[in-house]
Order: sequence, then C-alpha cells, then structure tokens
Amino acid sequence: QAQLVESGGGLVQPGGSLRLSCAASGFTLDYYAMSWFRQAAGKEREGVSCISASDTMTYYANDVKGRFTISSDGAKATVYLQMNNLQPEDTAVYYCAALRGGDCAANYYRGFRPNEYDYWGQGTQVTVSS
Repeated sequence: QAQLVESGGGLVQPGGSLRLSCAASGFTLDYYAMSWFRQAAGKEREGVSCISASDTMTYYANDVKGRFTISSDGAKATVYLQMNNLQPEDTAVYYCAALRGGDCAANYYRGFRPNEYDYWGQGTQVTVSS
C-alpha cells in the first residue's frame, strides 16, 4: 500500500536550516505531484510548497518564498524540503502529501486544499527556538 515517511525534523535556532525528507513507497512519483504542508499548534493545516511529477514546476506559499526549496529524486522516490533562515513562526508539524495526476498548479491556486490529496505521511516536528 502507499506510504509516505517524513524525516529530518528537529530543534533549530532562528536563522538555522533543516532539510526534510519524504520517502514514498507503494506508488510511483511519476504520476503524483508532491507537496509539503505544516500545522502549528491550534492552527489549520496549511500548504507550504508543491512540485509537479515532472519536476518542472514548483510552487511556494508566500511566507516561505526565497527561504524554502522543494526538490524530488525520482530514483530514490524521495521528496525534500530545504528550509533556510528558519523563524519561530515556522514551528509546526510538517507533512508530505501526494496528489494523483501529477500537477499541483490548480490545487496551489485554490489555496493548497488538503482534502484534495490522496496520501499523507505521519509528520515530522520542526521547532525553531533559541
């Protein structure tokens, strides 16, 4: 069955960096767009970034543009989120998710609707604190 497993979270000081990984199994990334979401305590889940199945298109939430970079390694069936210049407001549980069809543009422009995604990981905690 399809499975997504995130890793790479942890505690980092403001201005620091982390790289999250999402290992996919049970399906091929060739037919799925992949996204990162996050959910802070007491808040709704929000989209952070997505990458098309072809790796040609990437999209970012406004508050992470220029700081976060999403990438994909098809051979390893793994999606990454490089997070630089982390700030306390980035503290959240980060989830990866898979969207059948390979294109996340429509979902992005509709505001990263979580209920449109097919598979989810269990999440990894990112805490930014001094």
